[in-house]
Amino acid sequence: MSDGERPAGISRRRLLAGGAAAGGLVATGSLAAGLPAGAQTADGAAVAGRETAEPIGAGAATGQPAPPAGQAVGGTAVEPFHGVRQAGVATTPQAHAAFVGLDLRKGVGREALGRLMRLLTDDARRLTQGRGALADTEPELAALPARLTVTFGFGPGLFRAAGVKGGPEQVPGFSVDRLEDRWSEGDLLLQICCDDPVTLAHALRMIVKDTASFTKVRWVQRGFRQAVQRPGLTQRNLMGQLDGTVNPKPGTPEFERAVWIADGPLAGGTMLVLRRIRMLMDSWDAADRVAKEFTVGRRLDNGAPLSGRAEHDEADFAKLNAIGFPVISEYAHIRRAHTQDPGLRMFRRVYNYDDGDTGLLFAAYQADVARQFTPVQRRLAKADLLNEWTTPIGSAVFYVPPGCEESGWVGQSLLS
Repeated sequence: MSDGERPAGISRRRLLAGGAAAGGLVATGSLAAGLPAGAQTADGAAVAGRETAEPIGAGAATGQPAPPAGQAVGGTAVEPFHGVRQAGVATTPQAHAAFVGLDLRKGVGREALGRLMRLLTDDARRLTQGRGALADTEPELAALPARLTVTFGFGPGLFRAAGVKGGPEQVPGFSVDRLEDRWSEGDLLLQICCDDPVTLAHALRMIVKDTASFTKVRWVQRGFRQAVQRPGLTQRNLMGQLDGTVNPKPGTPEFERAVWIADGPLAGGTMLVLRRIRMLMDSWDAADRVAKEFTVGRRLDNGAPLSGRAEHDEADFAKLNAIGFPVISEYAHIRRAHTQDPGLRMFRRVYNYDDGDTGLLFAAYQADVARQFTPVQRRLAKADLLNEWTTPIGSAVFYVPPGCEESGWVGQSLLS
C-alpha cells in the first residue's frame, strides 16, 4: 500500500518516530503481557512541532464531536487533558488502571525522547477526549472515554539518557522487601486509568504501540477498585480494610504541600513511588476478626480506629484498655504508618490486583520521597504486625512532570 493509500495519520506517526529508526532502534518481537508487536520503524525525517491535521476518532466514527469536559452520561465523561498538572494524580480515582514500565532502547537520547513525548502527548490528548489516536484503525473503541487519563512518569534511567540532573532515585532496600525484577524499576511510566476496561485496553494498546521504536515493555501491572459504592466511602482493599482514610484531600493547602514540588527544575511535578505488595490471603483468612483488627488498628466494618467510633475519628494512641495496655498496639499498622505533619503525608491512590496472585498496587505521590515515603516505610519494615501477611515484591520511582497546554507536550521543560 502506498503512502497515498494509507489511513490518515500513519505517515505522520512514522515521521515522528523517524529518528529512533535512523539510529538503528528497530522494534522487534512482541511486547510483554500479551500486548501487540511494536509499531513499524520509520524511514523518513523527524517532524518537529504538534500535529495539526484533523483528528480521527469519535467525530469521524459517529459524525459527532467529542463530548465536552465534565459531561457524565454513561461512558462519555471526560477528564481534561491540558493544564498545569497532569491528570491522574488529583483526579478522582477511576475503577480500572494499568501501570506500564518501559525501558529505553539503546541509543535513545534527549532528542529522540523529545520526539517520543510529542507523539505520546498527541496520542493521550486525543484518546482522553474520546478521539482515536493517530493511525487508529478502531477509533470507535475510543469514542467513550469514560474518564480516561494518561499520566507519564520519568524514571532515573530517562534522566540519565537525557543528560538531565536531579531526577528520582530508587528507594533504599527494606528488610521486608522481596523485590522481583519483573515488577521493579523502569525508565518511562505510563499510568492509564479509566472507568471502562475496554476503553483502557484500547488506549494501552495504542500508546504502547507508539513507543515501540524507542522502548521495550518491562512490566504491565493492572489494577481495579470498587466501581460501585456509596459516595464518599473509602475504598476497600482485598483484605477487607478501608484503604486511604488518612489521605491528603485534593484542593487543600495540605495536599499542595504534600504532593507538588514547589521549587527547583522539577517544580510543578510530583514523585511517584509504585510498590507491588503481595497479600498472603490464605493465612489472612485463617486469622480471626479480633486479630485482624488488632493488626491494623482499625475496625473492619467501618474503618474506625480502635480508640474511636467512626472512620475519620482521630486515632488516640495514648488510650489504654482496662488492663493498662494501649488500645492501638505499638505495632499496629496505623500507628507505625502515622505521620503527625499533614504536609509530610503521602497521597495514596491504590488499586487491587488479582491475576493468579493477590495484592495491592500502592501508588504514593509526594513532593520528596526521602522525607515522606522512606521514613514511613522504615518504621513499617521494622515492626508492623501487617508484615506477617504482606510482602513488597515490586518497587519503582518516577518523576511525574507538570502538564502541558494545547500547544505543548508533557516533559517539554526538561527535554526541549
